[in-house]
Amino acid sequence: MRIGLLGPLEVHSADGAGIPVPGARLRALLTVLALEPGNPVSVTRIVDGVWGGRQPHRPGNAVQALVSRLRKTGITVEAHPNGYALAVDTVDACRFEQLVRGGQWREALDLWRGPVLADVRDREYFAAAVARLEEMRFAALEQDGSVSELTALVAENPLREKLVGALMRALVAAGRAADALALYARTRAALAEELGADPSPELAALHSEILHGTAETNLRAALTSFVGRTADVAQVRHLVREHRLVTLVGPGGCGKTRLAVEAARALPGEVWLVELAALTDPDEVPAAILTALGIRDLAALRTRDMLLVLDNCEHLVDRVAHLADKLLGECPALRILATSREPLAITGEAVRVVEPLELPPENTRLADALSYPAVRLLTERAYPGFVATEAVVRICRALDGIPLAIELAAARLRTMPAEQMAARLHDRFAVLTQGSRTALPRHQTLRSVIDWSWDLLSEREKAVLCGLAVFAGGATLEAAETVCGADALGVLTALADKSLVIAGGRYRMLDTIKAYCLEKLTDRDAAYRAHASYFIALCETADPHLRRAEQVEWLPRIHAEDDNINTALRHATDASVGIRLTAAAGWYWLLEWSLRCREVLGAELGARALTLPGEVDDDTRATALASVAQFNFLGNGDERLAEEWIATARHLGGRHPIVRLVTGAEPDDPWAQAMARLFQASESVNTGHPGEAGMRAALAGFRAIGERWGIAHCLAGIADQASWRGDLTAAVAGYEEAIAVTEEIVPSEDAWKPRLRLAQLLWLRGDRSRSADALRRAERDASRIGLPEALTAAACTRAGIARWSGDMDGARAALARAEAAVEGLAVNWGFRALLLDLRGYLLGDRRDALAWARRTRSAPLVAHVLIGHADEALRAGDAAQAARLLAQSVEVRGTPDLTNPDAARIQAKLSDLRA
Repeated sequence: MRIGLLGPLEVHSADGAGIPVPGARLRALLTVLALEPGNPVSVTRIVDGVWGGRQPHRPGNAVQALVSRLRKTGITVEAHPNGYALAVDTVDACRFEQLVRGGQWREALDLWRGPVLADVRDREYFAAAVARLEEMRFAALEQDGSVSELTALVAENPLREKLVGALMRALVAAGRAADALALYARTRAALAEELGADPSPELAALHSEILHGTAETNLRAALTSFVGRTADVAQVRHLVREHRLVTLVGPGGCGKTRLAVEAARALPGEVWLVELAALTDPDEVPAAILTALGIRDLAALRTRDMLLVLDNCEHLVDRVAHLADKLLGECPALRILATSREPLAITGEAVRVVEPLELPPENTRLADALSYPAVRLLTERAYPGFVATEAVVRICRALDGIPLAIELAAARLRTMPAEQMAARLHDRFAVLTQGSRTALPRHQTLRSVIDWSWDLLSEREKAVLCGLAVFAGGATLEAAETVCGADALGVLTALADKSLVIAGGRYRMLDTIKAYCLEKLTDRDAAYRAHASYFIALCETADPHLRRAEQVEWLPRIHAEDDNINTALRHATDASVGIRLTAAAGWYWLLEWSLRCREVLGAELGARALTLPGEVDDDTRATALASVAQFNFLGNGDERLAEEWIATARHLGGRHPIVRLVTGAEPDDPWAQAMARLFQASESVNTGHPGEAGMRAALAGFRAIGERWGIAHCLAGIADQASWRGDLTAAVAGYEEAIAVTEEIVPSEDAWKPRLRLAQLLWLRGDRSRSADALRRAERDASRIGLPEALTAAACTRAGIARWSGDMDGARAALARAEAAVEGLAVNWGFRALLLDLRGYLLGDRRDALAWARRTRSAPLVAHVLIGHADEALRAGDAAQAARLLAQSVEVRGTPDLTNPDAARIQAKLSDLRA
């Protein structure tokens, strides 16, 4: 949901439909809450905002009634102990403030639709917010206002000198220097008449610059709009004012030249552009400067106050560096703004990295994605009437947000639909070949952009760059040195300086550069084998630590290499690589599935690896077989094949703890012993013989070695049994501790599954407020990670709690969201059974729920679905069948579930019927 406050109040649902908010008080309430979205606003402040000095008789009741009316419009308002909070995706005023603080002034100004808080701006409560937002708008306009915007604002505020200065700069940038000088004269007269004062030194200096700098430039007028670089332009202008040498560096096609020109365009005084791209002889650089300025001797620059823009210096970097150093030393009023793919590396240089355009985050809705600079550029450069679809986001993402690549893609859209282009960008160099006829040759195709940088590299730099290209998601320094050579650090540093590698905690490269390097890689097999060897060694080292207290350190480290491990498996061609890596990563994959509840691609690749030819020792093969087999027991796999793999592992006699566990061999280390107790306790629960003793023994074993996964798993199991016997306090405490332990080894957002169970338990205990908080937190986490299973589980939990609360409409709406999230996906048997069971309560269609539950061989799940069937029988008027099914659920579980509200309701109804 989106709310607009920067003008008349507007509310739009997720699908873009307008939501009317009738009544002045209702609009005032929404505005009070929307100014602080997600944060509780006290009843006292709501009363002040809505009623002002005329407070209602019973403020609390009046606010509650007004909130209820607002909820009926479809707007979600959450109750908190200390007030009410609005749950929305976007409020334009908050987005506006974020953009202004981030220096994205033009994007911020584009959100403004009219007088801020138009519906309530005259009320005293909102005066501070109106003043704050309007002052921020002034600040943004001072930085990036258009001539028309600034003219209107200066007319309203003729003595505000910063606004006058901003308008003067905008007029100069538009080629209207005479108008800028006239504006200064009017302002000077107004200041003298109204205040008896002269213009500030800053405004007087600007006047002087304009007066002496009119028309002294060779910058061409722009032919196209300049998208998404508002903050960059301001920052570059600031750097040019503060430093005499500024160099813009970045990969080819990222927009360095355009940024330099736009930043220089609004600077008063002389500005001269010297284009160096066509030069091949370094000694031609001085002559190029002389020609651009129309002078005969560089000595003429000694007395001139000017900005020299030296464009495309990378192929002449040594000569340009020495010349710049000489000119800056001899010409005290000279400033230089250079563009290059690497710094000039001389004293006094300020380097500004030019990044590709910002891309929308994963899973961003199209309506929101269209506001991101990369997507805006593609849609603006496409042909007139072009209608954006999800494909344009995929195109921009595939092209790394590189402006030149996006412009090439926009040109190709004239002859190729966006969906087709998005599908063909795996071969981007063949697709993007139609640049402007007037562009430099190296800017007319995507390949030629990268060719220019490639040809400037040494052979060693080319080799290291190609070696880095085999990594997925980047490489640590240790990994890069292993695969690319011991001297990788120095070479990678040089490549980072040349804007071909992104340095940081990991060494990365843009996908476009990576694709180019993979084409250039001469011996792919050797490169991928070296890559795989490193990750085999890393996983083998990590494996035992993942079953101890060191899990805290090692699990995030291996998770960071997930893409690299999968890449190594994809390129494995023999068992010595594929099976060995599968054996080493097997327990890590099981942890990932259990902790994050996500599909583990590595397990699928591991199953493929089991079929690879080649020799590998029996212990390694047995470990790989036992590990991958476990994934076929998770609810939708081939259990028969898994049994065959385990039989083979038993025959091979592997020594790995996982092999010993799944083959029934005697456990020989503390972790395996704790796991064996956990397996036995879980099996007892699943066969209808619950008991906490085995689970507590397993918990003690895991605590002794500090293994967090096992601790959290046991705590949750014990808590579930506590809930069955009616001890909800113990159950809640158990899940709270399980969540805390889980968050020690994975990000908190990955603890959504136990948090959903906690929300249920809190509701059953009567703690509705904390239950709602836990549920909202889990829903936000599920939405953030975008996992269909998480989204469905969250929606199912909300549907279940809504049903228990009597909100059947809300429950059905949540069920519809749950079913939509997994439509077309393969879900495990247990999840399918729970979804069908919920559907039975809400829509009367429980078909196959019990069959799917029985396939899981989980007694608690079968018992849960039997309660649903008992409810169905009772509603059909068959009390005897309902009683039999309810008793059967207790028998199957091995104990009654004393906190299940459906079982309690059915039992109470049966008792009434007997009476």
